[in-house]
Amino acid sequence: MTPEQSVWFAETFDALVANVGQAVLGKEHVVRLALTCMLAEGHLLLEDAPGTGKTSLAKALAATVQGTHSRIQFTPDLLPSDVTGVTIYDQNTHRFEFHEGPVFASVVLADEINRASPKTQSALLEVMEESKVTVDKVSHPVGRPFMVIATQNPIEQAGTYRLPEAQLDRFLMKTSLGYPDHASTVEILAGSAERDRTAHLTAKITTAAVGDMAVLASTVHTDPAVLDYVARLTEATRTDAQTAIGASVRGALALVRCGKVWAASQGRTYVIPDDVKLLVPPVLEHRLILDTEAEFAGVTARQVLVRVLAETPPPAARV
Repeated sequence: MTPEQSVWFAETFDALVANVGQAVLGKEHVVRLALTCMLAEGHLLLEDAPGTGKTSLAKALAATVQGTHSRIQFTPDLLPSDVTGVTIYDQNTHRFEFHEGPVFASVVLADEINRASPKTQSALLEVMEESKVTVDKVSHPVGRPFMVIATQNPIEQAGTYRLPEAQLDRFLMKTSLGYPDHASTVEILAGSAERDRTAHLTAKITTAAVGDMAVLASTVHTDPAVLDYVARLTEATRTDAQTAIGASVRGALALVRCGKVWAASQGRTYVIPDDVKLLVPPVLEHRLILDTEAEFAGVTARQVLVRVLAETPPPAARV
């Protein structure tokens, strides 16, 4: 990435954030994380209470990048074919035709994903990893960009199925929107007559340009010292006394990918240790499985990561 390209990337990124921010008020940092996730070609898990704007975020992202949006309401009776699509025999043509499911969209909102059975949850594994759906031995690409924004309700666990660790690891980031601040709440209430704040958003970039930005971000320089820092951080999560399973190599790769996009969004052509520090909680927190004794003691994955960051010194010089 050249300095000129980095300036263009940062200006475009800021314009996208500002556009989404018209619908999701007072949550600039979360919007930046979501756009970083999209440009790193990953998926986002939102664990939040109802009514915090998760659907608005997904719709605003799709509208901003001139993409399509779909919503899947996960329920215990939802079937895998309801997500991916189904092949139906057409009596007129005497051929089987594939009818696309709601997963064929630029931004897919998987609402309350932990309410569906593990069988239905697993229908997302292939498409999240490979951006394609295989039905009756035929693969169907979902296009680019493709992003799944899944939500979980942390306050209601009755009738839910915990996401398997293999599926959690496929989410590039996990974060939460939270409630808006007082000023943003007043602004939302003032516009209560407008039920959908995303309806008037205009696209700031095409889906093809999103792919170009993703490719451009992948060319951001990452010094070997920074890569060594990422490796030491993830290894420290595995050897920590309070974790049963730490961050995988996929988690380390996710941290590097997100760091490149974040650096480009700041107008830099290189990743610095502060980029890694800022992204460690949303990228690695959901990948840690705590020891049983630590869970009973009330220890959280966030506390483990804070300690790991404090005990792992960042690089002081380039390699």
